[in-house]
Amino acid sequence: QVQLVESGGGLVQAGGSLRLSCAASGSIFSINDMGWYRQAPGKQRELVAAITSSASTNYADSRKGRFTISRDNAKNTVYLQMNNLKPEDTAVYYCNADIITTARAIVHIWGQGTQVTVSS
Repeated sequence: QVQLVESGGGLVQAGGSLRLSCAASGSIFSINDMGWYRQAPGKQRELVAAITSSASTNYADSRKGRFTISRDNAKNTVYLQMNNLKPEDTAVYYCNADIITTARAIVHIWGQGTQVTVSS
């Protein structure tokens, strides 16, 4: 069994910064792509950024330049550094990952989400 646990959300003023973390644990053989999504009230979940096992990154256009995704493969952890936050960044942020288990099964899992609230 594998799981993702996010941390680092909270309340911040506009223009501030937050760093989200998402750690994978369990029967992990390796991790392929990891990513961050977000879902604002009344809206669909959308991609924020993704990163491959070789650290190639992909960002939603509106987040380029303000958000940075990174990962530490030794810690099975993905990070999202968010700078110059805006009220419209308010959402629940979810991480996901494609994990190959020690049983060589491929699982696509989601974390439980962490709330980010940006006040104006």
